[in-house]
Amino acid sequence: MATIKEDAHRIIQSSIKRVLPDSAVKRALTGQTFQGEVIVIAIGKAAWNMANAAAEILGERIKEGIVLTKYEHSQGDIKGFSILEAAHPLPDENTIVGTAKIIEAVSNLSPMDTVIFLVSGGGSALFEKPAGNLKLDDFLQITDQLLKCGADIVEINTIRKHLSAVKGGKFATLCAPANVYTIALSDILGDRPDSIASGPTCADFSTSAEAFAIVEKYGLKLTDEMKKELCIETPKEVVNNTMLITGSVKELCLAAAEEAKHLGYNPLILSTFVDCEAKEAGRLLASMGKTIQKDGFPLKPPCVIICGGETIVRITGKGKGGRNQELALSAAASIVGMENIAVCAVGSDGTDGPTDAAGGLVDGHTKEILDQKGISIDAILAENDSNKALALADALVMTGPTGTNVNDLYFLLCK
Repeated sequence: MATIKEDAHRIIQSSIKRVLPDSAVKRALTGQTFQGEVIVIAIGKAAWNMANAAAEILGERIKEGIVLTKYEHSQGDIKGFSILEAAHPLPDENTIVGTAKIIEAVSNLSPMDTVIFLVSGGGSALFEKPAGNLKLDDFLQITDQLLKCGADIVEINTIRKHLSAVKGGKFATLCAPANVYTIALSDILGDRPDSIASGPTCADFSTSAEAFAIVEKYGLKLTDEMKKELCIETPKEVVNNTMLITGSVKELCLAAAEEAKHLGYNPLILSTFVDCEAKEAGRLLASMGKTIQKDGFPLKPPCVIICGGETIVRITGKGKGGRNQELALSAAASIVGMENIAVCAVGSDGTDGPTDAAGGLVDGHTKEILDQKGISIDAILAENDSNKALALADALVMTGPTGTNVNDLYFLLCK
């Protein structure tokens, strides 16, 4: 009989496979007729997979194609495409160079031409041209503040959109008068169009007033030039874009539930909108495990409680980790000594924070292993060094880049 951790890995692999964007892109493009020239632009962590699917359907109809993705996320050449890589979650010089090449590719098009814009999570960092007189250093400064202060992704993107020359509908204006057909893989809770990769081709619902409220809420430090750009409203109407949203954390959770049922577990999807602190989410899943084992409520073992979303981490230390690793490590402290229980947290893109791990998978023995090595979970969490602790406990989940990105998957297994 498979161990509980082996079952967890099967759930991870099956659910991620189900939300790969290839088939969705092919369905969206099959049978479409595009007049004039066709330019294909793909940005984000799933950009290579999406572009490759488009190339299989459109072939020679593509005049030019560009992929801009995270380092080590491309999988080789695609005929007719330039493959570019840049940094994530903080932009770098290759971000600016890659974005400039994309802007050049969509310049001087006619009203008969079409830009097929393939968008996935990570696009906010990977696709960037600073607005006005802002420089890359300005973006590094404000993005670093936003990632450390505990702001959620919608708040982060609200600031980004107002400081960018390509976000918040501005890229669609650069493509005009050509038509834009956007196919977006959603990594935003609720699938809000203007927040997926900061909505480069969408009318923007956020306002300058909201941006300044976020600045005040988190005490962000802005330069005078940043304040000037925040005062400029983003486009509130975009007429040359058609958008299709495909893939979501809901599909990820449904796929996990289906595989768990196949493995003999009774599944319950608790929420697809988890957006609290990672440590709190870990403690919550652990507490549910205790309730299930003690009272058989809300389900009796064997069962799995499934959640999806995107937690936040407030950076207080200088360690290395990610929100999913922090969630798993936090849960490990609460299930110590318990048998037949495991808590898992993984990013569907296969990378969690600035690490090569997708997340963590812990059980009732994880804390005991760390205790024997003289590692305090509380101290590790205070230093945001979850990657180190989970590595020492052989509790990291390593999938490699998956080619998709639809938020994170969290689940509790009880056998």
